[in-house]
Amino acid sequence: MSARYEELKGLKNLGQKYAYSDREVMLYAYGIGLGGDPMDEKELAFVNEGTLTPRPLKVVPTFASVAAWGSGPGEMNLNRVMVVDGERDITFHQPLPAAAHITADSSVLEVYDKGKDKGVVISHQTVLKNEKGEKLATLVASRFARGDGGFGGPNLTQPDPHKIPSREPDRTIDISTRPDQALVYRLCGDRNPLHSDPEFAKKAGFPRPILHGMCTYGITCRGVLQTYADYDPSAFRQHIARFSSPVYPGETVTMELWKDGNVISFEAKVKSRGVTVIKNGKTVLG
Repeated sequence: MSARYEELKGLKNLGQKYAYSDREVMLYAYGIGLGGDPMDEKELAFVNEGTLTPRPLKVVPTFASVAAWGSGPGEMNLNRVMVVDGERDITFHQPLPAAAHITADSSVLEVYDKGKDKGVVISHQTVLKNEKGEKLATLVASRFARGDGGFGGPNLTQPDPHKIPSREPDRTIDISTRPDQALVYRLCGDRNPLHSDPEFAKKAGFPRPILHGMCTYGITCRGVLQTYADYDPSAFRQHIARFSSPVYPGETVTMELWKDGNVISFEAKVKSRGVTVIKNGKTVLG
């Protein structure tokens, strides 16, 4: 077996310690666009803790994706300029508290070597736990390293993605993004200049900075929250999405949703450019 494959597959980092407060919770909610209407009480519940009538601050389920920002199985020594997000799959074991001290256990699940000049897909898992050691969320991420691969890993096939129903969507909603949204969302942890520096974005092949894929991921969670979950974070059991094309800040994201029992399938598009930005999306409610 390839030494490089064994090196990547063996990466593991347990007991990483993190803490967050309601400030980070509200910043994330605002970063994915909640609170755009300051009179909308349903959205204010995620971005405002200071109310005359006391109520608990709600936490967007996909806040789990930034609650332990920077955690991971270890240094992968990849060509970072060529690395893009492939997929996110979060399983929610219990609602996230509005503030917490947590630990993160990260490990590589599998390495899919597509061959020389074809890149490699690395799937890794991070389990978030509270101070009692109880699981809060399990995050599975796949990153596509376009500048790596061809090191002789086993010939493995990635699992098939969730299949979207062939019928017309049951619901379609439009979610607008702000021109400055990437500048806000980056404060949740991802300071990649691709999302903030016009010069860097052009060197990477984009006409201007793009929105974080994980911000788009959060936007799809928001879409399910406001449609089939009635703004109840505790209803979420799982949220999966594949990234297929970037969103530019200021664009409108159109979500198409299909409901089959407790499973919500979804895709997201930017109609003005005729592109699909999220594919094979699935939320499990319960």
